[in-house]
Amino acid sequence: MAEEMTEFEERVMAELENVTDPELGIDIVNLGLVYGVDVDEESNVKITMTLTAMGCPLAETIVSDIRYSLKDLQEFGEISEIDVDIVWTPPWTKDKMSRYAKIALGVPD
Repeated sequence: MAEEMTEFEERVMAELENVTDPELGIDIVNLGLVYGVDVDEESNVKITMTLTAMGCPLAETIVSDIRYSLKDLQEFGEISEIDVDIVWTPPWTKDKMSRYAKIALGVPD
């Protein structure tokens, strides 16, 4: 049961659509890797996400790309701190992918 996102959390999520998984060439949102975006009262942003595989060698690249994608919001004072929390529960499966990502990668629906 997902809570409704605030307008600002939706803006953060939209920026995360600019972060592409380097191996798959699809953004992390459509891949279903982003489990949540939370913004607290001090404008700190916590992104809870997973990766397609444990031990992914590109984890640091993806985290760096996330920080870069949110750079403008941070520079304009809309975001204070950015915390990226990589979790393994629930595990990622192809079912979490959007229809767009499945079509792009040729994954059956």
